[in-house]
Amino acid sequence: MAEKNLVYRGKSKDVFNIPDGPHKGKYRFVFTDRATGYMEGGRPVFDPGYDIVVGEIPGKGAIACRFAAHFFKLLKDKGVPTHYIDTISDNEMIIEPAVPLGMEVASPEFPGSAPLTNLEFTWRNNATGSFWRRYPFVTPCKNVHRVVEAWTKGDSDILITLEALEETGALTRSEIKQSVELVKDIAEIVSQEFASKGLHVIDGKFELGRLRDGDGKIVLIDEISPDVLRVCRGFKPDKAGNCTLFKECAVTNYSDGKRTIKNKNQVSAADFIDIFL
Repeated sequence: MAEKNLVYRGKSKDVFNIPDGPHKGKYRFVFTDRATGYMEGGRPVFDPGYDIVVGEIPGKGAIACRFAAHFFKLLKDKGVPTHYIDTISDNEMIIEPAVPLGMEVASPEFPGSAPLTNLEFTWRNNATGSFWRRYPFVTPCKNVHRVVEAWTKGDSDILITLEALEETGALTRSEIKQSVELVKDIAEIVSQEFASKGLHVIDGKFELGRLRDGDGKIVLIDEISPDVLRVCRGFKPDKAGNCTLFKECAVTNYSDGKRTIKNKNQVSAADFIDIFL
């Protein structure tokens, strides 16, 4: 299919419109080998918790596609609505076109005004990553009971409170409640699936939207893949659900006004992407 049918180019995949054939009018996801992370010592460190593409991992796209298909099918079996239709090649799947949750700009005549193009919801089993950097008074790896946050998705992701979503008119209170419950339901299924393999999900992020030809119901769109999950091994919670290994696992630093946190037991995407294949 021609490049002209490109609808969207993301950090890890490309989306194309299908102009003809049995899937005419649907979208084609192409999972690429691009990977996000950060640079350390002049070398890329791949970490799905970051939003900057720092390189490629050969074969990652194909494995991510199979991984995503596994979870889409699992969610379908659990009665969770998504936009997934079918997988057609090693790194391609067909999905229903959907409109991400967002809002048109209210006053475009004002310079600097911009639409809310889409939202991304993070959910966190434990305090780490940007959550701990924003709330450094919290013990690293503390159980935060699958707290859900909303973010604007783009070149620079920005936290937006659930109350602000309602007050700005981006979502109604009912839609916010539905979105949070849907994210938590999916997070529970994903967490249990990893737990069955002896692994623990630290946190993840999902994108929600409405099917273009649907009834307006909010569903899971985008993907569930190694690009949107952080996973660790050796998780040992106490009765409150806090990991007892945080002193050996979490490594923090504060330099030049910036906080960092790393987890020694975090599993690289390359090490967990094939466990469900």
